[in-house]
Amino acid sequence: MPKESIIRTSVFEYNDIKACPSDIQQLMDKAVIAREKAYTPYSQFKVGAAIRLENGKIVTGSNQENASYPSGLCAERTAIFYTGAQYPDQKIKSIAITATGTDKENTEPVPPCGACRQAIAEYEQKQKSPIAVYFMGKSGQVKMVKSLLSLLPLAFSEQYLK
Repeated sequence: MPKESIIRTSVFEYNDIKACPSDIQQLMDKAVIAREKAYTPYSQFKVGAAIRLENGKIVTGSNQENASYPSGLCAERTAIFYTGAQYPDQKIKSIAITATGTDKENTEPVPPCGACRQAIAEYEQKQKSPIAVYFMGKSGQVKMVKSLLSLLPLAFSEQYLK
């Protein structure tokens, strides 16, 4: 008979963006601006992400779709890959994500998809320090985890490749 292991995680909830610390409000505001720049002619689902680096710099990204669906890229990965390319020596402190449909307004917090979780986890593991993740819909509640690995507790990593 196999042994069962239980994995627990903590998610913190804010009633709305105004209940968040001021630096997170600023970060989420940048994510909202990025969300409005999303290119989503197929899904009509806009996502914006904003990353705060250890030096205070903020990098943003939005989802970019393509008629060849697998060729598109999520907002979170757009922002994190740009960060890695332009600021390779800077640690990522936090990321704010906001998502909503064009026709249907999301008020439920929208977490990163699995591919984005894995990409963010790679950077968290590389920098050996947690990345706080804040996520929301267009409005309403904001959820936060202190580390991406709280959303992906059994993350794949380079250790399996060696």
